[in-house]
Amino acid sequence: MRSRPRWSASRPTGSSGSPPPTDPRPGHARGLSTSCARGLFTSAPTHRILATLNPESRSVPQRPILSRVAPLAPLLLAACGAATSQPTREARAAAPAPRIASATAGAPVVVELYQSQGCSSCPPANANVNAIADRPEVLALSFGVTYWDQLGWTDSFAKPQYTARQWDYARAAGRGQVATPQVVINGGRTTVVGANAAQLAAAIQAAGSPRGGPAITASPDAVALAAGRGAASTVWLVRYDPKVRQVAINAGENGGRTLPHRDVVRQLVHLGNWSGAAVRFALPAAGEPGLRTAVLVQQGKGGPITAARRI
Repeated sequence: MRSRPRWSASRPTGSSGSPPPTDPRPGHARGLSTSCARGLFTSAPTHRILATLNPESRSVPQRPILSRVAPLAPLLLAACGAATSQPTREARAAAPAPRIASATAGAPVVVELYQSQGCSSCPPANANVNAIADRPEVLALSFGVTYWDQLGWTDSFAKPQYTARQWDYARAAGRGQVATPQVVINGGRTTVVGANAAQLAAAIQAAGSPRGGPAITASPDAVALAAGRGAASTVWLVRYDPKVRQVAINAGENGGRTLPHRDVVRQLVHLGNWSGAAVRFALPAAGEPGLRTAVLVQQGKGGPITAARRI
């Protein structure tokens, strides 16, 4: 059994000046798995440690883990609590889910998984997203983040750009922390951990196709957005690898394991902007062979995705 974090005996304060609870209820801080807590990082320039890990736990980072607990509480309860209540084996996590009746292949629901090869809590969420990735009404995209690289294993697919994108979602939601795993559906309108297959399926079903954006048409070398009403938006080109890549992890929390990765995002390109008028963008060449392409229309940094299409 993984050791759990426990509150420090001291009474440091966060930005609100309030000390952490001395006797957290079940499902609160004492119920968080070590790996889940370690995935939480703060953007604050000055850190105050509000929680410390059990000295016997392994791979303890050399930086503060949790700060400003009060603003983070909903994320901890929704994310870490759900993750620790689920089976840890990927095979049990990837349960079958019903077809997403509220989305179509022409307007797939966008499922972004933020994970790291160095995070031992990520494989179940990865397995659940992989299990639905072949569905035409789902556009699954796996983004590797970099903030776990300091713990002994450098993620082979992670890019600072993808870490920045996850931070955009956090800031748009008013959060000062990011964590892995995290599944963002249709651009932050819904977020879940992803380790619970039933919860993930329900969230995707409830979200349905992106809405409120322009119609997208495509040719082999260009993409066109129709005129329409809607907020000014950013147009993203996503290139992703649809093949299953078995990655041997030689260090860090997942050291000794071989983990399957698929639909890994290899390029994220800002094509331009849409403000209601019809517009056309030329498609740049793919950076490597075998990649698939999708276009996303998104309102600002970390805003909702209002249109999506595979090309």
